[in-house]
Amino acid sequence: MKGNEKVKMMKKGVLLINLGTPKSPTPEDVRIYLKKFLSDPRVIDMPAWKWNPILNLAILPHRPEKSAKLYQTVWSKEHGSPLLYYTQRQTEMLQEELPTYRVRYAMSYSDPEIAEALLEMEKAEIDQLTIIPLYPQYSTTTVGSVVDDINRFYMGRIRIPNLKIVTDFCDYDPYISAMANKIEKAIENFKPDRLLFSYHGIPVSYVQKGDPYAQRCKLTTKLIMEKLGDVPYTETFQSRFGPDKWLTPATDDTLKSFPEEGIKRVLVVAPSFVSDCLETLHELEIENKKYFIKSGGKDFEMVPALNDDFSFTQVLKGIVLNEDVQSNNEELVDTL
Repeated sequence: MKGNEKVKMMKKGVLLINLGTPKSPTPEDVRIYLKKFLSDPRVIDMPAWKWNPILNLAILPHRPEKSAKLYQTVWSKEHGSPLLYYTQRQTEMLQEELPTYRVRYAMSYSDPEIAEALLEMEKAEIDQLTIIPLYPQYSTTTVGSVVDDINRFYMGRIRIPNLKIVTDFCDYDPYISAMANKIEKAIENFKPDRLLFSYHGIPVSYVQKGDPYAQRCKLTTKLIMEKLGDVPYTETFQSRFGPDKWLTPATDDTLKSFPEEGIKRVLVVAPSFVSDCLETLHELEIENKKYFIKSGGKDFEMVPALNDDFSFTQVLKGIVLNEDVQSNNEELVDTL
């Protein structure tokens, strides 16, 4: 190499990906979002010929108006969608920690789309790209869908960067520590009768086909509890949709039964959500709290998601910089 020749430095990028959100809490925007979300075959495992009439004739004409009212209860006048706001904050904070990287975010079912973000990375000539779906526990319904979108973008592309797709980080110790520390502080302040882990549910049929999500949730709970110590806890699943059998026990049924068991003070944490959203701020903190109190419960408190905690920025930074994020833990966790 001649003395006046410059070595091209490798350009690195990070892409955070979350589910998505309506543009506004109006029936029109919610309908657009729901149509895209519920049209994903990874989310609804049913032949299109069978599902599309249900979606277009039974769900989309009615559900958007109902869902819009729910979104209105969590929508911030200052920040709008909480999920979008916290995803933006996570991106900004990680960019500050990784100044030599280009850090961006994308959404599976709303703007900015994954293909749009990947195109920006391509135009910036990013050589090494770390993609982090913001789902600690792998599921075909979430991470699987993200990988589909990534593959569709790069199919036929002339130039593909060195890709690192982090498909799961539920047993990454900094994540476990961040969750445990947040829960521990809440326990010290609130002193609950029971700690309730509530994970987003999926249909049992998905697990039977090989989706490891239920195992990953159980492992998350196990690792957090190893740090918390002797604290009474229960693990449940929320957000049932449709007539199929979903993972149990159900969060709402469990909360309704707690008061009869003498559990009057409950602390709820939702480790599958790294950003507060409709499922945490409304489904848990409003709907399920109401079930608990109506059934005889006295005090209900939620542990906020990691959101824009600096500890989560450090989790993401560690994932980007650590070559070995994926689990080396071969211990099997019993599932259903």
